[in-house]
Amino acid sequence: MATSSEKTVTAPNDSIESSLGRLEQIVGDIEKNPPPLEILIERYEEGMQLLKTCREKLDAAEKRIEIITRTSRGEATLEQFPEA
Repeated sequence: MATSSEKTVTAPNDSIESSLGRLEQIVGDIEKNPPPLEILIERYEEGMQLLKTCREKLDAAEKRIEIITRTSRGEATLEQFPEA
């Protein structure tokens, strides 16, 4: 089992909640016990990747909501949209 100071990789297909949880863990670990510069840079890179993943998931969710709510007669419909 990984401790809070060990690097945990969150895959892009993980939930947004797990990605946000890992981001919170990174920030908390850095605030409690600032690591050496090399590890700090690794955590920064991991955090930026997690942030990118979260943004992509939120953008996809927004597109789905727009597709669901948009019709010519004002009725709700569900259409598939191409994933990026």
